Amino acid sequence: MSFQREQQVLRMRVRFLNFQDAFAFMSDVAKLAEHHDHHPDWRNVYNLVDIALTTHDAGNQVTEKDLRLASDIEGLASLQKAEVLPLET
Repeated sequence: MSFQREQQVLRMRVRFLNFQDAFAFMSDVAKLAEHHDHHPDWRNVYNLVDIALTTHDAGNQVTEKDLRLASDIEGLASLQKAEVLPLET
């Protein structure tokens, strides 16, 4: 699993070759998020993308919504262009 659980958040940090690949991945995630009606907290700087998943309506807990979205994100073809990075501590 590319996502790692930190307390009550699923997190993933990925590095792409360039901004265009990172943005394509983010566009794919946006489509999934709309389909799931569940939206990530995320940050993008050039070729780096940080994603955090938690369910705000459930008191900021990890729920099945987060696990399903994480699974679908991990299955994206655009993610194959990325290197999954360790999370900063």
